[in-house]
Amino acid sequence: MTRVGRGLPVHGTRRGLPGSVTYVSGMLRTPGYAGGVTQSAQSFPGERLGLPRDGSGSIGRLGRRVGALFVDYGAAYLISGFFGWDPLAILAIFAAIQIVFLPTLQGSPGHRLFGLRLARLDGAWVGLWRPVLRTILLIVVIPAVIWDADQRGLHDKAAGTVLVRS
Repeated sequence: MTRVGRGLPVHGTRRGLPGSVTYVSGMLRTPGYAGGVTQSAQSFPGERLGLPRDGSGSIGRLGRRVGALFVDYGAAYLISGFFGWDPLAILAIFAAIQIVFLPTLQGSPGHRLFGLRLARLDGAWVGLWRPVLRTILLIVVIPAVIWDADQRGLHDKAAGTVLVRS
């Protein structure tokens, strides 16, 4: 083990261009380096948001979300039969279901069947623009499959909403 710079232990070997001194260090092994990151980790999704661990008001988990998505998309697929099962019609009907029911019932029919509701972080009514933004991003798919530690997709983060158990 060699000490370099500020006296931090270096675990590794010399690498780099001839004449340069570059070390591959073991900074993660340095005492206190990741201390602030690991000590502030939450013990359950939604803890940082002040939500309960389980029960009413807790984060809606993946199984319920996927089930609700299948119900809503299945309903859109069935209704699109009137339009010849056009893929664009399916997406438009899915979007209409989301945009109409999110502000009125605090969730889509699938959400409500699976015991979920959409809420703002401050507890206020979600309004009209949040469901529109959330739905546009949900249709793009990518934001919906990227989550944070609270299991909120990017579409929920952008809209300032959270899907919780009712």
